[in-house]
Amino acid sequence: MRVLHFFKTYLPDTTGGIEQVIYQLCEGTREQGVESKVLTLSPNPRPATVQVARHQVVRARQDLYVASTGFSAQAFGLFRQLASEADLIHFHFPWPAMDLVHLCTRHGKPTVLSYHSDIVKQRGLLALYRPLMSRFLDSMDRIIVASPNYQQTSSTLRRYEAKTRVVPFGLDPSSYPPLTSELADRWRHRLPERFFVFVGVLRYYKGLDTLLEALAGTPYQVVIVGSGPEEDRLKAKAVRLGLQGAHFLGWLDDADKACLIDMSLGMVFPSHLRSEAFGISLLEASMYGKPMITCEIGTGTTYVNEGNRTGLVIPPDDPKALRAAMHQLWEQPALAHRMGVAARQRFETLFTAERMCRETVSIYRELIAG
Repeated sequence: MRVLHFFKTYLPDTTGGIEQVIYQLCEGTREQGVESKVLTLSPNPRPATVQVARHQVVRARQDLYVASTGFSAQAFGLFRQLASEADLIHFHFPWPAMDLVHLCTRHGKPTVLSYHSDIVKQRGLLALYRPLMSRFLDSMDRIIVASPNYQQTSSTLRRYEAKTRVVPFGLDPSSYPPLTSELADRWRHRLPERFFVFVGVLRYYKGLDTLLEALAGTPYQVVIVGSGPEEDRLKAKAVRLGLQGAHFLGWLDDADKACLIDMSLGMVFPSHLRSEAFGISLLEASMYGKPMITCEIGTGTTYVNEGNRTGLVIPPDDPKALRAAMHQLWEQPALAHRMGVAARQRFETLFTAERMCRETVSIYRELIAG
């Protein structure tokens, strides 16, 4: 079975939650007879075709980037060619340019859509985009959403309930670098003995303003792993607040990231808007047996983190509540440990790449057989 994945960004140009999901699908479905390719955009597609692990990535030249949307004239021809070679197309939403490519090329292949997020930030443009979006979603054979929480709270998905399936995202622990004592020792010389960790791209919806305000006047330490458009502003805010406990480390490779999650007391993940549809970093925390602090925003964050079992759940945009949750885990290490054990158990039950890939391939086969 040949599957073409289509999304606006991908490895090696960008790293993020959706990229990680596509990677796990491409690699994990090989054992079930699926050969995957990824079509994506790149500002500098040289070479145009690259190998990522065991799958091929084809990069179209990005001509324009407006309102978080990349556009490419070349993508139409490349998509038509690659779709003709595929048995099924797997789209990753949202990306309006993808809708145009799909509808204009009339490829005639079975289609699966991973619905990663509602459109939250570009509300003003949504009214203009809605007719195209509706035609695109109407044309999909199956829609996959990563949590029942998101399916139940998305007004867009309500009209597609009959063809929507819940398949939780998953990770493969063996795809992560092994933990080493040498790397841990290097970090111990640079960081406080005890710390929380945040991992993610520093974007507007990550709730990091709330985190910095929660840290003010406390002894708590937080290691912030990631870079992004909000980085300079957040660093300046930490200086204004006189924070000694916020450690901005920037982007780190997987070995360092895994080491810091494993060394941490737990993960603080204060995303406060529905743009945070799931939180792959939470899966990583669960995989390493760490408790989590998340906000209730009606998305997958509180599907991964079950309140008072695998961690603590607080209201969004509430520095006092976040401070209290951090205090609880900081002062009660036995509670933090119990929650971490429960998080690992939940990961093994619901969030393995093997399960995600098996259930996704079942949908593929259902559509191709039909």
